[in-house]
Order: sequence, then C-alpha cells, then structure tokens
Amino acid sequence: MRGLLCSPLPMLLFLLQPWETQLQFAGPRCRSGPLDLVFVIDSSRSVRPFEFETMRQFLVGLLRGLDVGPDATRVGVIQYSSQVQSVFPLGAFSRREDMERAIRALVPLAQGTMTGLAIQYAMNVAFSVAEGARPPQARVPRIAVIVTDGRPQDRVAEVAAQARARGIEIYAVGVQRADVGSLRAMASPPLDEHVFLVESFDLIQEFGLQFQGRLCGKDLCTEGGHGCQHQCVSAPGTFHCACNPGYQLAADNKSCLAIDHCSFGNHSCQHECVSTFAGPRCHCREGHDLLPDGKSCEARDLCNGVDHGCEFQCVSEGLSYRCLCPEGQQLQADGKSCNRCREGHVDLVLLVDGSKSVRPQNFELAKRFVNQIVDFLDVSPEGTRVGLVQFSSRVRTEFPLGRYGTAAEVKQAVLAVEYMERGTMTGLALRHMVEHSFSEAQGARPRALNVPRVGLVFTDGRSQDDISVWAARAKEEGIVMYAVGVGKAVEEELRQIASEPAELHVSYSPDFGTMTHLLENLRGSICPEEGIGPGTELRSPCECESLVEFQGRTLGALERLTQNHILWAPGPGGPGCGGQGVGTPETPSGLLNRSLAQLTARLEDLENQLATQK
Repeated sequence: MRGLLCSPLPMLLFLLQPWETQLQFAGPRCRSGPLDLVFVIDSSRSVRPFEFETMRQFLVGLLRGLDVGPDATRVGVIQYSSQVQSVFPLGAFSRREDMERAIRALVPLAQGTMTGLAIQYAMNVAFSVAEGARPPQARVPRIAVIVTDGRPQDRVAEVAAQARARGIEIYAVGVQRADVGSLRAMASPPLDEHVFLVESFDLIQEFGLQFQGRLCGKDLCTEGGHGCQHQCVSAPGTFHCACNPGYQLAADNKSCLAIDHCSFGNHSCQHECVSTFAGPRCHCREGHDLLPDGKSCEARDLCNGVDHGCEFQCVSEGLSYRCLCPEGQQLQADGKSCNRCREGHVDLVLLVDGSKSVRPQNFELAKRFVNQIVDFLDVSPEGTRVGLVQFSSRVRTEFPLGRYGTAAEVKQAVLAVEYMERGTMTGLALRHMVEHSFSEAQGARPRALNVPRVGLVFTDGRSQDDISVWAARAKEEGIVMYAVGVGKAVEEELRQIASEPAELHVSYSPDFGTMTHLLENLRGSICPEEGIGPGTELRSPCECESLVEFQGRTLGALERLTQNHILWAPGPGGPGCGGQGVGTPETPSGLLNRSLAQLTARLEDLENQLATQK
C-alpha cells in the first residue's frame, strides 16, 4: 500500500480549505493507478449544518483532484448516524460530474454516531464485488477514509481490526470534537500517517502539503505554504525549516530567534542578562539601578523615585515601599490615605466565584466566609452597605447595595444564594461591578458624598476571559479592589485585580477550609474600627449644625489643653447657630468666620501665657 505514487488522503486533508483556495491549489490531478476508495462520512446529529457543508465541499473538491474512471480510481460514498446509508457504491458512476451531483443532493441523517456499524457495512458491502469493488486477485488497493466529529456510540476497535485484516487500509480523520482514542483504534498502522485531528484550516493546509509531497514526489518548499521564517530545506516527502546564521529555530520549528548570548554563562550580570543582536546586556530587577560598570546593581529609594501617593510618610523597604500614618491615625484601605474611613461609610460589593471548580461543599464554605466578613461590618443604610454578585460563565446580582439595612438581613440573603457552577468569567464580573453594582440605581451613594467604594473578588482559579481592562477600569473609577484567592487561584491575576500595594489588597489560602485566617487582614483593611451609628444623617460640612459641631469640638480640645498647662478660663459666649444675640440670625459663613476669629484669639492668648511661664 505504501508503494502508491499518490494516495487520496493528503488531498482529502488539503481540500478541506475554503472552496476558493481549493480551486486555486488543485492543479493537475495526481495519477495513482487503480484504486478503490470509499468515504465513510459521519452525518450524526452533532455535525452542525455548516460543518456538514464543509465535508460536502471536501468530497467535491477531492473528486476534482482524483483520476476517476473504471480502470483508475473508483469512488463510493456512504454516510452514517444510527444507521448506514449508501450514497453511491463503487460501481455506480464513472464520470466525476455524476458523483458531484449525488454528493450535492446528500441529506444528513442527523441521528446517533454508530461508527462501528459503518465500518462493518464498508467491509461487508461497500467493498464487495457486487457493489463495484474489483476482486481481491486483481490486487487493487482498497482504502476507506472515515471522517467523524465525535465519539462513537458503539465499539470500533474489533470491527476495524477485521477490516484491516481483509486488506482495507483505513484513514481516520477527526474534526474538532472527535475522540483521538477512537481514531487511533480505527486507523491502519503507522498511526502517525493514518490518524489526523483537524483543528484549524492552517493545520489542514500543512497536512495537505506534506502528504502531497510524500506521495506525489513534489518539492514542498517550492510549493509554498511551508511557513518557515528564514529557510525551507526540502527532503523526500517532507521538509524542515532552518535559520540564518546568528539565529536558532524556535519551539514551533518554523520561527527563528536570535541566539541567546546569555546562555553562555560569561556575562557577569549581577541580576539579569538580556540577549541582544549586539551581545549580552545586563538589566537590574525592579527597584534597582545599573551602575556605570554595566553589570552591578544598586538598590534605590523607591519613595524618591516613584509617585507613591502617601498622604503622610513613605518608607522604602527593599523592592517595595509602604505608607505610614501619624500616631493615633489609621491607614485607609487604599494603603495611602490616613484616617479617611473613621466615619464608617463604605459601599462594599463582593464578587463571589460560583464556577464548577469551586464545588458545592466549598461554595457553602465561601458563603460562610462572606458572612464572617459581614460580622465585622457596621451594616446600615447610613454606615456600610453590602451587595453580592455571583459569577461563573455569566454574572448574577444576588442582591444590590441598597436592598438590606442590617447585618442579619445580609447574612440571611447570603445563605440563600444558590450555586451557579459552569465557567469562570472574572472579567465579565468586573465589568458588571463597574457598570452596574456601584450605580445609584443599585443602592450606591452619590459620589458627592465621598463614600468609599470597595470591591472584593473571591475566586479559586484562572479566569477564562481577559480581566486587565475592567480591573484597571475599576481602579480608575475610584473603587478600592481586594482579591482573595483560594486553591488554584493565579497570583498574577489576583495582583492585577487588586489595588496597590498588593501586600495589603491580595490574600490567599491553599484551601477553603483554612480561609478564616484571612479575616483579620481584611478586618483591618476594608473597614475602620469606628463607624457611624444607625440613624446618623450624612450632612454637608457647610451646614450650620456641622459648623457648630466643629466649633464645639475645637473649643473643647483647647479647654483640655489649657487645663493641662495653665489656669485659664474661656470668655463668655458659647457655640450656637443663633449668633451672639438671642434670636439674631447668622449665616453659616458668618458663623464660620466668627468661630475662626475666636479660635485665633484663644490660640494667641494661650501662646502668650506659655511664653510668660517659661
């Protein structure tokens, strides 16, 4: 069988290209001598209409590349699903036009996938002399080409072995969803020449070129389509790619890469070596600068070299830095600001991974973890508002920010959440959070109130879509992002989701059963220790009551300071919205000016008395 000068199989694979390409490439027909060729076509329910049309075009295109005739190549076609149907037998047509007409009229059966039954029919019926096959003593090669897209619903190994024992050479071509194990069980040896899994048109074109060259004696390099970046070296029936001097072949065996000068080990770089066309060059890790010798690296003070954004103080620590706050003040969740959340206003949206990899029992643990977070929040309409979004292959808002006003209500709603399963579309979830979850329609407070917006993403694996755009967008929108990873969560994705610095905003646990140790970190980051009590109204700082409150706190602090150092009593007149005279109206701006004047006078008086004591 290997003595054939040209087999139809390479043409089969090659002609699966788009129809216009087929016509351009077909060229002169490959004359292989007498040949009995039967195509066994899968037309089961899983073969979609456009896929079946591809197979139909493949058959028509293949016929145009064959030397068809009673004394040359005889062609038969059968299709199968739960049953087998002969489209036309080997002896039916001697003209290519008649075969094409029958193929174009072919209607798929659209049932099951009984591939073993189809092989048995080909062996016992399609290759019989009665159906047009030439008798065994004529020694005409018999070839069956099976094209399928799925897993057989019956056994194929035994019946395929019987067919091969009767002299039938079997080629197994799988399209997209085909089972490789079944293809190998059906095909003739050697398997690398008889089994093909067609995943893309690029691969089909490459297979077609190689087989055409091997069986028809063509120079594959001159035929084109070899894909070599630099040089194509032709050999009998095959080819290989080579690179120009100074380059080496890449892993795809087609592209060429510059030679890695760093691999020689003589670069003497302290940190990293980068190979260039001119030779090795040294590069320093982040947070370091290259010294004049071109090899050594020196750590730099990151606080002086970057826009750290620390409100009070930046402290450089090796390759990173951190922000500090004055004594008595707390670092905000963004890791830069100080004491901004002591009022306790937070809008918190939790994105919880509900993909199949989480599994039901772990999803219950995740819900328990969410409720433990809720336990240390001051949940109220005026304090912390909580929303929950679950994501898998799609995104579902379990409850928005404005729905529940107490921690008990939130925890009860969390326990009622049903597990979604399926995929992991983290990027889609981030987009939903940015576009919908923090909208006023969903219960988020207006931006003018400066209520911190916090997003916490909880996931256990790699996202199946891109997260970079919407992770960046969330931070641009002023949302402070936290990422909690469990199990197979990807650190690079967690860091991409989280706000800077990652040390404060990324948490990880090896399994769902040990997540509770993360709570303490989240407690200190997401929510401050102090918060607004229920019923507290958000007021503008310019309203009269706010100014009076400011005046009272300031004067009280001065009073305590005075008692600690000197004996001094405040003058008459206390804070109030009515001005110095009873019933006299005073505007907020007037009250503010009067308060500042009093404060300045008392500070000057205190300063003079302290100077006298010294």
